[in-house]
Amino acid sequence: MKKERQNIFEKFTEVMGGIRVFLSPFLIAGIIAAIIYFSNPNTVTLMIAIAIILLGTILGLKLAGRIHKSKEGTMNFISRTDATPDIDELVNRKEKEDDPR
Repeated sequence: MKKERQNIFEKFTEVMGGIRVFLSPFLIAGIIAAIIYFSNPNTVTLMIAIAIILLGTILGLKLAGRIHKSKEGTMNFISRTDATPDIDELVNRKEKEDDPR
């Protein structure tokens, strides 16, 4: 089965979704590396911090690539993780209660 051709907007949103997926493990690794290095700044902790950042980069790229190659793509993945059905249900229930009909 062939994928449909995407227009420029769809390609842009897929790239932005891929960047968001990449940034998640990368930023977590960056925070951990900063904590390790700045708690005791020396050459050994610097090397450990660099290794952790490289690991976060590799994991982020692999994860973003795997999600991009899936059938749904990155924006569907981001939409599923950002969805809050319990809050949506609560808001819809509140709107029905406030409806004067």
